Amino acid sequence: MNAPAGGGEERPTFVPVGENRDTVPTHPMISPHSERSAWKSERLESGPAGERKPNGPPPPTGPPAWDGPPPAGAAPVERTPLERLRSIVDRLSIRWRLTITYAVLFFAAGALLLAVIYLMVGWALYAKWPEFPLLNLDELVRPEVAADIKRQWYWQQHVAITGAQRELLARSLLALLGVGILAVIIGYIVADRALKPIQQMTATARKLSGSTLAHERIDLKGPDDELKELADTFDAMLTRLNVAFDTQRRFVANASHELRTPLTINRTVLEIALGDPEASGDLKALGRTLLEVNARNERLIEGLLLLARSERELSVRKPVDMKDVAETVVDQLAARAEEAGVTVISELRGAETVGDPVLLERCVANLVENAIKHNLSDSGRLWVRTGMVEGALVVQVANTGSHVPAYEVNSLFEPFRRLNAERVDSDKGAGLGLSIVRAVVRAHGGNVTAVPRDGGGLVVTVRLQPR
Repeated sequence: MNAPAGGGEERPTFVPVGENRDTVPTHPMISPHSERSAWKSERLESGPAGERKPNGPPPPTGPPAWDGPPPAGAAPVERTPLERLRSIVDRLSIRWRLTITYAVLFFAAGALLLAVIYLMVGWALYAKWPEFPLLNLDELVRPEVAADIKRQWYWQQHVAITGAQRELLARSLLALLGVGILAVIIGYIVADRALKPIQQMTATARKLSGSTLAHERIDLKGPDDELKELADTFDAMLTRLNVAFDTQRRFVANASHELRTPLTINRTVLEIALGDPEASGDLKALGRTLLEVNARNERLIEGLLLLARSERELSVRKPVDMKDVAETVVDQLAARAEEAGVTVISELRGAETVGDPVLLERCVANLVENAIKHNLSDSGRLWVRTGMVEGALVVQVANTGSHVPAYEVNSLFEPFRRLNAERVDSDKGAGLGLSIVRAVVRAHGGNVTAVPRDGGGLVVTVRLQPR
């Protein structure tokens, strides 16, 4: 390190590994540990006696305080047996919890019953064991001999009764074990049947979407118990949700219809004004600008109408070949792609489904239009593919273009969302294209996914149910 020409304290410089320390770096590195490094390095200054003494913060003292995850090699926290048991139980499904509960209750009741039978059999044998047959034994032999004979008699009685109890207990335990295994199997079946209504509720909830709320219900049959009450409550909630969704759709449709009339009037007035030969140049420029704004609003209203229609339940279901739909869309947008300098590559194979032909065509058209708009200006490319993949109907549209962050992909399907654009930016649409695509696909019982393309652009894949 070199001292400044004007004197003063020495300043540390960063020297990369393998370079000469006399070289002064042009880009000093800012490290998150710079403060810690400054504490470790001593800032020295010259004293009156010519000796150098430290002039910086004192070194840290005391044990280190960990502000993150435990360091490697840290001793694991010992858990009590009760905590280990709870962690095991928490990993079990509700079906196995019920089965184990049934089994534990069965074995507990069986063990209690065996204990009661063991005691009662002993009491019954002692009560019914015959008395000593020779009542006048004291007159036949000496008293000592008579007492010894009676002890032997009662000892044999105790041995016989105890042996019978042990044999009964051993055989009963074997019987309890066999019946217990059967009880575990029966308990699992009973738990499965008890949880069947909940499985039905789960399956119904998974199938629900904005377009199926009108007819998807659990409609659980059975006695008026807790599960029946839960299912009826869930059905009532679905009815309220359906009313709310339908009200929202009707509001969007009605508002869109009401807005189309003034926009049409505005367009007519502006076209008449532009056709006036006495109109000044400034007035015509203003009129053309207003016409562009009016056209954008009309496209926005049409998009809202189409979005509201696609979110409803399908009223038209016809056999549709997505190959023909894609060919029609590519032919219609060929001129726009050529004007934008985008090369369209089609790989179309037969893929039949059942649905609304108009909505499906609009879905593919939105994907292709979106790929043309957000493509490279001069040497852009666009791929359109249709076919069957692993038993599913697949429509895929990919395009070159700017890089799309992976965390932004899902938000592109939300209404009025555009990548790196504000709401007032109208150059590339109103941000309803992919929203309409998702609504149409969901109305047809399919799903749509999008992933960033390597090298820039987007790959959108639509999967529909085959015919």
